[in-house]
This record gives sequence, C-alpha cells and structure tokens, in this order.
Amino acid sequence: MEADYKKLFRKLEATLSQIERQADTPATLAAIVRSLVDDFHEELGVQNARLYERRGNSYVLTRTYGPGQHLPAGLRVPVAYPAIQLALERGYCFLSEGDPEFDEKIEKKLGGVSQFAAITLGDHGEHLVGFTIRKGADPDQVRLSLNTVRHAVNLKLRQEVLESLIEEAKRIQTSLLPQGAPSFADFDIAGRSVPAEAVGGDLFDFIAVSGRILGVAIGDSSGHGLPAALQARDVITGLRVLMNEDYKIVRAVERINRVISRGSPVARFISLFYGELEANGNLIYTNAGHPPPLVLREGEIKLLKKGGLVLGPSADAIYDRGYLAFRPGSCMLMYTDGIVEAPSPSGEEFGTERLAELLRRNAKRPAAEQVDRIFEAVRKHAPGPLADDQTVVVVRRPARRGDRTQPIPADH
Repeated sequence: MEADYKKLFRKLEATLSQIERQADTPATLAAIVRSLVDDFHEELGVQNARLYERRGNSYVLTRTYGPGQHLPAGLRVPVAYPAIQLALERGYCFLSEGDPEFDEKIEKKLGGVSQFAAITLGDHGEHLVGFTIRKGADPDQVRLSLNTVRHAVNLKLRQEVLESLIEEAKRIQTSLLPQGAPSFADFDIAGRSVPAEAVGGDLFDFIAVSGRILGVAIGDSSGHGLPAALQARDVITGLRVLMNEDYKIVRAVERINRVISRGSPVARFISLFYGELEANGNLIYTNAGHPPPLVLREGEIKLLKKGGLVLGPSADAIYDRGYLAFRPGSCMLMYTDGIVEAPSPSGEEFGTERLAELLRRNAKRPAAEQVDRIFEAVRKHAPGPLADDQTVVVVRRPARRGDRTQPIPADH
C-alpha cells in the first residue's frame, strides 16, 4: 500500500508544533527523534534510531531510542564512511548488507544493523539520524517518507533559529529603551513605544549629557521587524556614545549618518529627531527627516523642522540646528509615523490635526497621562492590528509663578 505523503507531512507538522523549543538544538532534536520512533514507526518502517552530532571529521553518537539500543554515547563514525558521504550528498541514504557503501565492521559496532536509513539535518549537515529499518520495507517508500521527515524537521529547526534571533533582538531592544522617565529640572517627561511585530524599528531615548543637559531622541527606521530593530539599535548606541557636553549635536548626527549610510542597504533609512534640553529651558535640536515634534507654547503650536535628510541615503548630508525657548507652560509632543498614519476601518489616517487637538486639550495634564490618552485615541480610531510601530514622547514644563528665566530667542 502506497504511503500518503501529504497526510504524513501534516501529521509531522502537527507533532512538531507540539514539541516545545528546548534549551538547545540537540535537546530539540532528541525530542523530535523520540517522537519519530514512538509515533511514526509504522509510517516510516523504523525500529529504532540513533542521533549523531558532527564534530570535526566524525559524527558522534549522542542519543539512542528504541528496543535493542545499548550503544555508548560518544561512539564515533567517520565522516569519510561512504554511507555518510551518500547521506551528505543526497540528504538521505538507504542501505542493506551487500550494498557497496555498506561497511559491516562499522555497522557491527553500531549493534549489528543489517538494513538502515539515515538523514542529515541542519543547513550544513550538523546532525545525522540513523534508523534501523524493518525487513521487507519498500526502499522507495522509506526514501520518500524520510525525505518528508527531513524537510519537516529542518523547517522546525530553522523556525527555532529565527525565534532565537527575534528573542535576542527583543532583549537587546528592551535593554536599549529607557526603563523609566528621567527626573530633570522642572520638566515632566514620559514615553512609550509599541512595535507592530515582535520587535520594532521605532526608538526613543533620554540621555543624561550632563547634570544640566538632557538629550531627548525619537526615531523611526524604515519598515519594521528585525532589520528595522537592529538599525534602531545602532542609532541609539551611536547617540549614547557620541553625545557629551563638548560635542556639537549636528556633528554627532552627521557622524551617525555616515555610519548608517555605509552600513545599510540603499533601501533602508531611519529618521531621527534629537534635542538637548538645558535646565533653564533652552532647547537645541536637529531633525533628520523625522515628523516634526509639536510644541504648544503660549497657545500656539510650533513645528520643530530644522535639520536635514533622513539618515542613510546620503553619507555627505549636513544638518542645521534649531532653537526653542521652552518656557514654563510649554509642552512638546514627539511621535512616529505609526501614530498619525494609523488608518481607520474606512482607511482615514489619524492625522496630525487630531494629534495637535489632543495636545491642546491635554497639555496641562501629566506627561504620562497624555501618552496614555494619545494611545487610547489612536486605538479607537484604528482598532485593528498595528500597521506600523507606534511611539509617543511627551516633554512638559509646568507653568509656575514668578519665573524669570531668560532663554535664548526662539527660532522662527
């Protein structure tokens, strides 16, 4: 009776999806091979199995499963063994006594196997599984069945590698984002970033340049997901390394831009707004192609546009500085595209006007509450899954009586 390979693959997928990711690949493979012997011996014609790991010029036995398997762990089979060479070349092999590649001496050391199959696993044959095949099994069916197994298990292993990379990216991203709001002079500050996928390409940061200067940054890498997250990581790292009281902000941004430009594909870029708040209320900033932050000051909204191109496309880009008198009673709202471009079910974007109106209505509220209200409003407008990463930062300087601060003139 001919095997139903489509049904076999579906059963394999279902079984593999139930096997939780182990601490490492060998442990995952051990769980998979155990399942193959216990649950698929009829479909695959296997009686027992041996799991090997490649180490140099040998495959080293790490686990055995099934009846009659009492081999010592650590037993070595040379990579030069013709049966293994055949498996490496094709991804599988099926051999019986009398076949030219069958070595009786080696197989005797492996328990006196007279008929076996093997598959290699991993993109470079890092692992090998040998199966003792019952007598009378159809070689063609065994070959097709084991190729199905090999394909399904390799998909599982690749998925685990990707999940590990994403988990590592999440760990890196979480460690780079601020763990809380900074305490600086009389400012009230809050921020939040919500990725559209497991990891995102948005960034925000608060950098203590000195006791009297606080750096505030927000950025948005093109796209989202792992590549965008790694690019955002590079920018945050660059800012933290370069920003100090003696380094001009435009020079630092130009240097970061050169690094991003030379190290990223042409299609990738990242927008960035970076400003330095002084304790007396002066703000010096540069805007590298980022949506201009909104500043509500004395009843009017100002857009902080001065700067230059997004980071990445041109290594020679230059950036201008902007200045703002951040007087008591002022409030600055920084955001990424994912906020204003969030679409309603009918396709209407949330838009900058709605965001500006939220700023006007809530500017006297605590910064953290403003962040909450903005995310709540965007979520109501766009209730579906996030189309893009979303980030909001609010910097507020509460009004006070008798303030005599004389900041530098505002930029127009």
